[in-house]
Amino acid sequence: MLRIGLTGGIGSGKSTVSGLLVERGAVLVDADRIAREVLEPGTPGLAAVVAEFGDGVLSADGSLDRAALAAIVFSDESARRRLDALVHPLVRQRSVELVAAAPDDAVLVNDVPLLVETGQAGSYDLVVVVAAERETRVARLVGRGLAEADARARIAAQATDEQRRAVADVVLDNSGTPEQLAEQVDRFWAERVEPARG
Repeated sequence: MLRIGLTGGIGSGKSTVSGLLVERGAVLVDADRIAREVLEPGTPGLAAVVAEFGDGVLSADGSLDRAALAAIVFSDESARRRLDALVHPLVRQRSVELVAAAPDDAVLVNDVPLLVETGQAGSYDLVVVVAAERETRVARLVGRGLAEADARARIAAQATDEQRRAVADVVLDNSGTPEQLAEQVDRFWAERVEPARG
């Protein structure tokens, strides 16, 4: 099994890259998707978040009100650390289960937005960082409906581009066109993935 850690700042295009890698045959373990799963109604994860942050983080239907929780944790470093301490162990546990279920010869891509922040770089055969200029990322997030100040706060709460590059085996630049990004993924697959698979 070839284990690839895929990371990049919010708005960099990790989801696009993970989709391109899946098209080429990779098995994806997506930390963001798992984080949503472990906080679904009725889960111990959601119960723990409500116990820590109060009923104000719940929607009327009992699901997590992500915007309300984000308003708390992205304006208060201590609150964000408390949330991370609740959610990260649950995400790691579920990730381990999904990895164990993958075929022995899989190219396994772990999409981990906070790979650098959580010190996981050494867990992978290759670390791939998706990079894009800060203003490009801000524009993408605003295009998704975030206020510009919120977009900048979320970017500031994550590792810097320099910190990500320091652990990267490969950096994919997603400041250009979708076609240019796909070409970089093709080159990465041909030059790094295929040889590693033997």
